[in-house]
Amino acid sequence: MPRPPVAPDIDACCGNGCNPCIFDLHDLAMDDYRQALRAWRDHHQNPGPQEVPTAMQVFDQPLISVSTLAQAMEGTADQRPVVLDTSFDLNDPAAGARAWTEERVPGSIYVHLDLVLSDAKTGRNGRHPLPLPEVFAQRLGALGLDGQRPVVVVDRNGSMFAARLWWMLRWVGHTQVAVLDGGWSAWKAAGRPTESGPAAPASRPSAFPVRSTAVQRVDYRTLRTDLDAAAPVIVDARSADRFRGENETLDPVAGHIPGARNRFFKDNLRPDGRFKTADVLREEWLAVLAGADPAQVVHQCGSGVTACHNLLALAHAGLPDGLLYAGSWSEWCVQPDALIS
Repeated sequence: MPRPPVAPDIDACCGNGCNPCIFDLHDLAMDDYRQALRAWRDHHQNPGPQEVPTAMQVFDQPLISVSTLAQAMEGTADQRPVVLDTSFDLNDPAAGARAWTEERVPGSIYVHLDLVLSDAKTGRNGRHPLPLPEVFAQRLGALGLDGQRPVVVVDRNGSMFAARLWWMLRWVGHTQVAVLDGGWSAWKAAGRPTESGPAAPASRPSAFPVRSTAVQRVDYRTLRTDLDAAAPVIVDARSADRFRGENETLDPVAGHIPGARNRFFKDNLRPDGRFKTADVLREEWLAVLAGADPAQVVHQCGSGVTACHNLLALAHAGLPDGLLYAGSWSEWCVQPDALIS
């Protein structure tokens, strides 16, 4: 019989004689442990016919651990999560697909940043403009997704591209989505099964529904007007040097939006690539926001990708998401009336 959640301060069942919690915590991240512990306490303090929540309920959280994903993948076909791999390299757009072909989470589907998660570029709409929600849903349907199963997103890039898809799925109302904490490297380091080779024949196209959005966004014109009328709180997820206007190699103009604050997205991570604990992130982000309402803060980056990483970190910390300016600096800096610092 599996043991109940074990930590330095808990090492025994409550004595109710009921079936212990299903969670095996040997390789769970601390935040998954806390969630498992809450479920265990609820079960043992209120014993009854209701079973302890299954691992599938973890998809209500923005992050999922390797062990919890592995457990969920053992479920029945209609309950198993769909695993989407968004690995990408801005300097080599084919690199992500190559890496996925060489080795991947079994059954995962590759999702290309430029071809699935972005619209066509016009030279004025940024490097990774959002497609229309209906177009995005059609692309997901072409991959065989029907919106009926939870989704786990993974990448090999510190979750920067996984976070973009996490945000976009919630944008079209699919809230049962989580990012694999630690990404591909965590899956591999845990010794979990992998597969390789060309993609299997595409699933039959499905109809992916567009539901009520679960996120907020703002466009260039609205933000530009707000900048004249007030002083919106804007957080830029780019590295500190690019924020200062130094070493700009991706966009034609260096600098940042006037009044913006800088929070480099990689500061959300631990050295092993997993996200910092919710408590740590909450403390750090409240310091960045300095009293601003998180729900009213605008998040941007270079092209609307790593800003989603900051939004994911906020969600993990239990704070409201805020608004995404998807066009971000790559759109802002080429507008004729843009203000630039």
